[in-house]
Amino acid sequence: MPRDFSRARRVGDQIQQELAGLIRDQVRDPRVGSVTVSEVRVSRDFSYADVFVTGLGMEAEESQEMVRVLTGAGNFLRRALAQRLTLRKVPVLRFQYDPTFDRGARLNRLIDDVQPDEGPATPDSD
Repeated sequence: MPRDFSRARRVGDQIQQELAGLIRDQVRDPRVGSVTVSEVRVSRDFSYADVFVTGLGMEAEESQEMVRVLTGAGNFLRRALAQRLTLRKVPVLRFQYDPTFDRGARLNRLIDDVQPDEGPATPDSD
């Protein structure tokens, strides 16, 4: 049984790599912009794949619009994947917004906004 999980993970990794290239090279919609495919989770029966994406430098609203555009291009991307992968059945792609990068950027801004402590007193060299 553990082989099923590792195969699903391997297929997910391959789909992630291929999708990143396909979106970059084939999707011409300006609403998509610079996309990072952060993770692909394939179901146990390979019927669907959850594709987690984030737009670099995009606000949350723009990212949601990007997900709608990619969902609309899902069948096109699935057909292109079928030509590149050696799978009997290519899973249905379900795009979802991944807020992980936004959270990380927000935490970095909060850390940068904090004033550094004075630290331990150092002797003045007069």
